[in-house]
Amino acid sequence: MKSIKKFRSTIVLISGLALIFAYASLTAAVAGEVAMVPANFSKLAKEAKPGVVNIRTVKIIKGGGQVFRHFFGPKGNPFEDFFGPFVPPPQRDYKQRSLGSGFIIDKEGYIVTNNHVVEGADKIRVSLYDEKEYDAKIVGRDPKTDLALIKIDGARDLHPLPLGDSDKLEVGDWVLAIGSPFGLEQTVTAGIVSAKKRVIGAGPYDNFIQTDASINPGNSGGPLLDLKGQVIGINTAIIASGQGIGFAIPINMAKSIVAQLKEKGSVTRGWLGVAIQNLSPELAEYYGLKTHKGVMVTQVFKGDPADKAGIKPKDIIIAVDGHPVSTGRELSSIIANTPVGSKTRITLLRNGKRKTVTVKVAKREDDQLVVNEGSGRSESMGIQVAEITPERARQFGLDKDEKGVLVMDVQSGSRADEAGLRPGDIIKEVNHERISDLDDFRKAMRKATKHKKAIQMLVKRRNYGFKVVKIKP
Repeated sequence: MKSIKKFRSTIVLISGLALIFAYASLTAAVAGEVAMVPANFSKLAKEAKPGVVNIRTVKIIKGGGQVFRHFFGPKGNPFEDFFGPFVPPPQRDYKQRSLGSGFIIDKEGYIVTNNHVVEGADKIRVSLYDEKEYDAKIVGRDPKTDLALIKIDGARDLHPLPLGDSDKLEVGDWVLAIGSPFGLEQTVTAGIVSAKKRVIGAGPYDNFIQTDASINPGNSGGPLLDLKGQVIGINTAIIASGQGIGFAIPINMAKSIVAQLKEKGSVTRGWLGVAIQNLSPELAEYYGLKTHKGVMVTQVFKGDPADKAGIKPKDIIIAVDGHPVSTGRELSSIIANTPVGSKTRITLLRNGKRKTVTVKVAKREDDQLVVNEGSGRSESMGIQVAEITPERARQFGLDKDEKGVLVMDVQSGSRADEAGLRPGDIIKEVNHERISDLDDFRKAMRKATKHKKAIQMLVKRRNYGFKVVKIKP
């Protein structure tokens, strides 16, 4: 019996050890798949802090600013009615002060920050981690991306921060933010990447990293770091009511801009010469596409790069140099960051067939914008259309060579009204039948109504682009 009990005890012991080893293996496997909370960030913070700076700016407001002008401006002052003629005190200049952050990118003293931190500043003062202070000058600014490059001279033993690869950043990755929120220098906060490619309406090239690492006023321009200590973003914006939601400019977007600012003091952007719009699910269905990822060309500007390369309206751009393009904002950003004069491959869909063209990118001027910029009546549909005459083209702001028919009137409550058709729309196709004039429209409508099915119209709308309108039978 004793030997049997001993044997059983041995089995229980072995089983227990097996369970322990199995649990340890499972824990290790899970830990390998899901990175747990780091033990601490102290080593990372200690190594990165010397590369982060505090920026204080002074902007001189002439004449005392808005408050002075409100009480003693040219329209008189509010005290005369009570105390008689009043001689205002001499106007004194008002110093507006602001705080921000930045980070050192090389030993020559170049520092990256936000444009809104230094824009309009009459004096810029930079404090290093060892409390040494230097005057800084603006090397260049780019308001469209809210980036700026400044420089300090005479500083020794600077500690530039290495730049990482923001394209490799994944949602859920740990990040560290260092800056001077509310003037509290060298403040470190940690969090994760909450989302990527956020558009918040800050500018034409919004492509922000969203993070829950605490970012507050004064953090602007400071670095967002990965766990390798590399800068993967520039802390830029917050949502005041967002309870800890912050946004950072991806470092990959900033690299080329900072290089241009350092070399020329300004930024030159690429220009394709097209008006574009996102490919909606309705447009994708209309063209028989399996996905609505892509960008539709609504207009090609004559003589510009796209025109010379053979790109046409209604082409659907799906990739640039092999990189997939899902939205118009992505396409605009890629082209803007493409060196002027370089050749780039545009992959597109035309009539359902894949095609690649080579475009020589031109320089985008500041005033160039890539924006989604006889009669007949159908009583049953509730619409009235007309030929596009030169007079009507001028009236509606259309190109004189525009093809299609112009919607002149839409009856309230009609099927066309319910489908969303509007006066001023240009009907380009009816059930994939191209419409050039009123005769084409009448033939296509007779054919479409014969089958008593829903009618799909491809229309072009001013300041919008192409839209598919479905009219119920």
